[in-house]
Amino acid sequence: MPSVNPNDEGESPRIISPFAQTTSTVQPAAARGGTSFSLWIVSSLLILLILGLAGFFSYQYLVNPYRTLEPFPVDKYLSDYRSLAGAKFRADLKVSADLGWKAETGRLMVFTVENDNRPVVVLIPPKMGGIFFTKGQNYQASLSVGEGGLIYADSCEKE
Repeated sequence: MPSVNPNDEGESPRIISPFAQTTSTVQPAAARGGTSFSLWIVSSLLILLILGLAGFFSYQYLVNPYRTLEPFPVDKYLSDYRSLAGAKFRADLKVSADLGWKAETGRLMVFTVENDNRPVVVLIPPKMGGIFFTKGQNYQASLSVGEGGLIYADSCEKE
């Protein structure tokens, strides 16, 4: 209990704390190096994983040879192919039918373009004779519109 010391001049009594004569020190918290170290390891691995995934998807995007080409405009082609003559496009194609093969000319194929069910006839050149097209397979291709409106595949990859 605090002691009260009356003062002679009629002032209010002073309160003296019972802890006034004691000293204390606060010990620093114990270092928890194990928890801090494991947190750094987990954070570092998470950052490396995120950077690795970002690098992978960036690489996949930049390596795609078709990324700079505009999509093949089926509507515009069917309405007036002459406005597209000589232009290159990219297209996601689905094999509909094989119309035949001639060694010096190539393979004439019927495809449907992604998001459009209307058939488009494409000439596959002899240099791509090693590609075997099966009905229903999907391909990504670089196409150009030639003389007479014939569509030529400049390159083609299976998706």
